[in-house]
Amino acid sequence: MRDYFPIRLIKTADLDTRKNYVMGFHPHGILVAGAFTNFCTEATGFSKLFPGIKSNLLMLPLWFRAPFFRDYIMSAGLVPSDKESAGYLLRRKGGGNAVVIAVGGAPEALDAHPGDYTVHLANKKGFIKLAIEHGADLVPIYSFGENEVFDQVQNPRGTWLRYIQERLQRIMGVSLPLFHARGVFQYTFGLMPYRKPINTVVGRPIPVEKNEKPTAEELDVYHQRYMDELARLFEDHKGNYGVPEDTHLVFQ
Repeated sequence: MRDYFPIRLIKTADLDTRKNYVMGFHPHGILVAGAFTNFCTEATGFSKLFPGIKSNLLMLPLWFRAPFFRDYIMSAGLVPSDKESAGYLLRRKGGGNAVVIAVGGAPEALDAHPGDYTVHLANKKGFIKLAIEHGADLVPIYSFGENEVFDQVQNPRGTWLRYIQERLQRIMGVSLPLFHARGVFQYTFGLMPYRKPINTVVGRPIPVEKNEKPTAEELDVYHQRYMDELARLFEDHKGNYGVPEDTHLVFQ
């Protein structure tokens, strides 16, 4: 899987093994290929880049209700994306624990179009609160190329297709993007993702002071700090991965 696209993990700063981390992954994309390959396997050398850090990717609790599939994803280190499961990992003594959250979640997949740099973050503060409650540093991650591996039927806001997709997402908890790419033996149409490079860049940690009952003001401060750091990470590295100079992140 790493070599198919290919996928690379890029480190920009060291992570202190005495601390725990809440790592925000952006964007969700269709496949979340960068998140799975980099943080659930050793294919890209996570433990060599970040020695002493153990990563666990959070996933919708819905998928843990499916027999056999549940055991498969748990064997890869995936954890339900509920507060109790994430809190259990962040309460471990000794540090060196990191939970990875695709912050935009299922709704963000509906904006996963090639050349689109929309991230659903403007009103996402649950992961910020989780970090403050456990005193875990925040780490922004941007995965360049995540939206390039599939084409998606155009579904701008206000269209009947987007309305139906959002309604179904609210009911079922998962989104249903209408995507396509290439076939197994031909390149014109199919459900195999395109072979486009995915470069996942891990930003520098944002120090967080522990407060088990954070105020709204604290949430706003850390949330703004996180958005600023994610935007800086994107701007600093976009030129390396073919993003036009006049293109910037759009916070939804």
